Amino acid sequence: MFASRRSDCTSRLQKPKINFQNLTPFRQEIEMKTSQLTTHKRKTLVGVALLMLAGLCTSVQAQTAWPNKAIRIVVPYAPGGANDILARVVAEKLAPALGQPVLVENKPGAGAAVGTELVVKSPPDGYTLLMAASGPIVFNPALVAKLAYNPVTDLTPISLAGSFPMILAVNEASPAKSFAELVTLSKANPTKFNYSYPSASFQLVMELVKAKTGLKALNVPYQGSAPSINAVLTQEVQMTLIDSGPIAALLKAGKLRALGVTSEQRLAAYPQVPTLKEQGIDVSVNFWSGLLAPAGTPAPIVKRLQEEVARIMALPDVQERMGKLDIKPVGSSSADFAKVISQEIQLWTQVAKENNIKAE
Repeated sequence: MFASRRSDCTSRLQKPKINFQNLTPFRQEIEMKTSQLTTHKRKTLVGVALLMLAGLCTSVQAQTAWPNKAIRIVVPYAPGGANDILARVVAEKLAPALGQPVLVENKPGAGAAVGTELVVKSPPDGYTLLMAASGPIVFNPALVAKLAYNPVTDLTPISLAGSFPMILAVNEASPAKSFAELVTLSKANPTKFNYSYPSASFQLVMELVKAKTGLKALNVPYQGSAPSINAVLTQEVQMTLIDSGPIAALLKAGKLRALGVTSEQRLAAYPQVPTLKEQGIDVSVNFWSGLLAPAGTPAPIVKRLQEEVARIMALPDVQERMGKLDIKPVGSSSADFAKVISQEIQLWTQVAKENNIKAE
């Protein structure tokens, strides 16, 4: 009896028979989808790994390999001005520090836009830099409606390098012995007076002076400080507004006469020349030059260059050399330089608008 019951229980506990042949299509479908999912995952993981490796290689290369060839500093002006002088001083001191040649390349034209655009379009690898003055960075945006570049988004500020005032000068043969006499002469001969300038920044300041004083003079653009100064020497124009460095020797030689400086205080080299403010003209301006790189330049490269520029500008021999040219050596952080650019674009855009000044 017990044997009969056990047999009955065993039969009840036996696994049901499954026809696996009927499940073959389902199994094949599951295996196919699993294979597809595995392949997709593999591709995704490989892609992520490659991206991480590329980023790592770029970072390592930026930090360890740079620089492994010559670096060029583009100056968007002709040789001879304060901006060019600063670029050459930085290049001279930077080369031994980095262990590679640092070359200065002058690319003037279109109010310094030619050289600036060249750098903007260059690879952001730390091998093409821009030593720019205020002109293409803050004055061009204030004056040019359709600028081919955006100085805020297309460039990375590295460090300020120097600041300098401007001098209003005339030929030694000019009958004007003061700025007031110059204004009087210009009003008597409004069609015969003109002034030279090397870039839009100088034009904007000069037009502001005209608006404040009633000075009558047409503007004549030149590509760089040297030709702008030469125009006064040859009396092609009656006056120029120029940075003090390039005309220092001519002023001391008596070939040019300074009628005013744009700084807040008189210059130590020319204590006899009054500021514009002393003469009742509400204009006080200092230009600056600074080093910039194409947007996207790796942060380690920007940091190294910023540290080097700050070090160079603090060197005693650089301080002495720049002092003789009335250029104040300046080193700044990248963030402070960016703040200066942003603030001055707003300031000069407003000045241009209020005085109806446009680039010509």
